[in-house]
Amino acid sequence: MLNTERMKRVFANLNTKQMMISDPYAIFYLTGKWIFPGERFLGLLIREGKTPVLFVNELFRFDEEIGVEKVYLKDTDDLPAIFAKYVDQNESLGVDKILPARFLLPMMEKGIAKNFFNTSLAVDTTRAVKDEAEIALMRESSIINDRAMAEFRKLIRTGISEKEVAEQMLNIYKALGAEGYSFEPIVAFGKNAADPHHMPDDTRLEEGMTVLFDVGGKYKNYCSDMTRTFFYKYEPGERQKEVYNLVRRANEEAEAYVKPGVRLCDIDAKARDVIAKGGFGPDFTHRLGHFIGLEDHEYGDVSAAFDNKVVPGNIFSIEPGIYHPAILGCRIEDLILVTETGHEVLNHYSHDIEVID
Repeated sequence: MLNTERMKRVFANLNTKQMMISDPYAIFYLTGKWIFPGERFLGLLIREGKTPVLFVNELFRFDEEIGVEKVYLKDTDDLPAIFAKYVDQNESLGVDKILPARFLLPMMEKGIAKNFFNTSLAVDTTRAVKDEAEIALMRESSIINDRAMAEFRKLIRTGISEKEVAEQMLNIYKALGAEGYSFEPIVAFGKNAADPHHMPDDTRLEEGMTVLFDVGGKYKNYCSDMTRTFFYKYEPGERQKEVYNLVRRANEEAEAYVKPGVRLCDIDAKARDVIAKGGFGPDFTHRLGHFIGLEDHEYGDVSAAFDNKVVPGNIFSIEPGIYHPAILGCRIEDLILVTETGHEVLNHYSHDIEVID
C-alpha cells in the first residue's frame, strides 16, 4: 500500500511538481509492490496534490489495491500519447536515472512536458534516511548475518575450494531466516584475499592460508553486508598482525567517529589516515563504505567524493582494507546506523584475530 509519509518526504526533496519513477526498488519503497518489467515500461507518476499513477504492462496485472491509479499498457501502445493524458505539459517532468533512453527520448520528442531533468536525488535522499520499520528490519538482517558468519567458518577444511564453500552459503542463510543473498558472496583464500572483489574460484584451501568472507543476506527485502578475515591453522606473523590490527583500528576509529553532523568524507579520512600512517596507504584502494537498504549499494558513499553530513537514520558500511599480496589481504566490515545521539554498530561478530583450527 502507498506509504504516504515516504511520499511526503520525496516531495519535500523534489524541485518540480511531477516525476516519473521507473526504478522497481523505488516503486516498491513507495507502494509495497514488486514489479520487475524486464524490457517493458514501468513507471510511477507522482504529482503534487494528485493520486499517483502506475503505468505497467498488462503482463503484470494485479488485483490488490495499493493506493494508486493503474494504467495497463500493451506492447503496441503509443506510450508518449498515453503519458500525455496524465502529465502536465506546462510543467517540467522529473525522471530518474535508470529510465531507458528508448522510453525517455520519445517523451522528449513528443514534448509531453515543458522539459525533463534528473530528479533521482529526491527519491535517493529519502531512501537514505531509514524509518523505524526499516531500521528494525536492518537490525534483524544484520543479526542473521552475524549468525551466518559463525556457520560459514565451520565450512572451512583442508582441500575445500572457494566455490564449494560459496555453494553452501545460500542454504545456510535460508535456514537462519533470510530469503536470499544481498549479493553473490566473496570467498577468498590466501593471496586471493588481496583482490577486493575476488569471486570464488577453484582455489583449494591449504594450511597457512587466510580466509576472507564478504557476505550478505536479505531479510524481508532488506540487505546485510559484513566482511571478516580469518587465519587457517596458523598464527599470523608479526607483519600480518600489523596489517590486521591497522585495518581493525581503521574500522573501529571510523565507527567511533560517527554521529549526526559529521561529514561522510571525514569518516573516510579517519580510517584512511590510520592506514596511511601505518605505511599502507596505497594498499587501501577503495572507498570506506556505501549506503545500504533495499539494495546492497544505494545512493551515498563514505568517501572523499561526498561531503554530505550524516543524519539519524542513515545506514552505511565501514569497510577499510589493506590488500598487499606479499603480506596479507584483509578487510573488516560492519554496518552502522546513525542515531539521534551517535551511532549503533549493527554487526556484533568479533573483530579479534581468529584462527580456524
